[in-house]
Amino acid sequence: MLLKYFYDKHLAQASYMVGCPACGEALVIDPARDIRSYLEAAQEEGLHIAHVTETHIHADFVSGARELAAATGARLYLSAMGDADWQYTYAEGETVLLRHGDRFAVGSVHVEALHTPGHTPEHLIFQITDTAGANRPMGLFTGDCLFVGTVGRPDLLEEAAGFVGTKEVGARGQFHNIQMLKALPDYLQIWPGHGAGSACGKGLGAIPTSTLGYEKLFNPAFQFSDEAAFVAWLLADQPEAPRYFARMKHVNKLGPARLADLPAPQRLTASDLPGLVSDFLVIDTRPLEVFAQQHVPGTVNIPVSSASFSTYAGWYVDFAKPTYLIAAEPDVPQIVRLLQAVGVDNIPGYFTPDVTDGANGRLTQITPENALRQLQQGEAALLDVRNQDEVVESRIPGSFHIQMGAVPRRLGELPRQQPLIVQCGGGLRSQVVASLLQRAGFNNILNLTGGIDAWQRAGLPLEGDR
Repeated sequence: MLLKYFYDKHLAQASYMVGCPACGEALVIDPARDIRSYLEAAQEEGLHIAHVTETHIHADFVSGARELAAATGARLYLSAMGDADWQYTYAEGETVLLRHGDRFAVGSVHVEALHTPGHTPEHLIFQITDTAGANRPMGLFTGDCLFVGTVGRPDLLEEAAGFVGTKEVGARGQFHNIQMLKALPDYLQIWPGHGAGSACGKGLGAIPTSTLGYEKLFNPAFQFSDEAAFVAWLLADQPEAPRYFARMKHVNKLGPARLADLPAPQRLTASDLPGLVSDFLVIDTRPLEVFAQQHVPGTVNIPVSSASFSTYAGWYVDFAKPTYLIAAEPDVPQIVRLLQAVGVDNIPGYFTPDVTDGANGRLTQITPENALRQLQQGEAALLDVRNQDEVVESRIPGSFHIQMGAVPRRLGELPRQQPLIVQCGGGLRSQVVASLLQRAGFNNILNLTGGIDAWQRAGLPLEGDR
């Protein structure tokens, strides 16, 4: 048996290829939308991708299952579990709908689907047995049911998709999944769908794989014997669900458009920009310091160098409208792929950085020492845009908190009569938000250079649990 691991650091998302060299076939589990890496890996290994599956209808990225099956002629395996609201509505080619206990084979590798509702109602994990050398399972592809160090959150249907009353049901489902997993052998390897940084759970470990025995010992989810206590623990302190998650659920349920059918963005001229920037989101992908010194007013700065570029863009994109870019020409294909990964398909055009020549937009940076002085003298307010768990750990005294994704809908809570300093962990998220606030008409915005990390290094006062 051959096993290959693929990891998208922008989405903290893992996918896998399982191959049978003897028969020349491969299975891909939870593929991302950009399928080039799977095709290249299969070619390198002399395998044909004959099977494609996914553990559930994903919320955090556009699935590549349909794309990959169409490109290779592979048989597509999709969950038939869950209620009517969470059934796949597309089926093409040789699609097989899987139920609990169903099995299929990739040569000598046997795959068994196990229904694990909780993270989502239709969720499956896949148990793998390499019959060429063993008669017992080797491991589990656990998707978003079980991660290294935690379990998948059960509240996304409620928090992101608006299905009220589903999060407690999901939490109870996760409790029962853990009881089922407790009964399985400790030696089973665990191959999860996400790593640290994903919003699909809290406290995800950075180690890519684990064993079930290790998780039984150290994963907090396995330490509960009382269902109510488990539910309370699991629902507490989950990270904010990005706004685009609801869109991803819808897209992946209906079936994503094929990338080949999407038009390529065209290079636009500077004269086109004024007519677009007031009505549409124009993302300036240049570095923080370059944007701060000069930019076109009304553009939003999300540096392409950010590991979370896709997620940050997903917070603010209006999927009903086109999105435009300011980017260096060589970067455009990669930026488009990063946006398409979260369903931003309507990208008619881009501008090269020379459109900013002569622009009068500036974003003032402020050092921690100067920020402290202004705060102590009542000359400014401080907005903390980090996640809730970060704020609980440590915060700057006197700051108020609105997580970065919630800022657009809470503009009315922000002061306009005094300078507003925006702060995050290291200065990137705060600049994204600061540029968004400038676009919304806030005229006296400052970005805290280096964020709370620089504040702490300067020895300035903090409060919280740290």
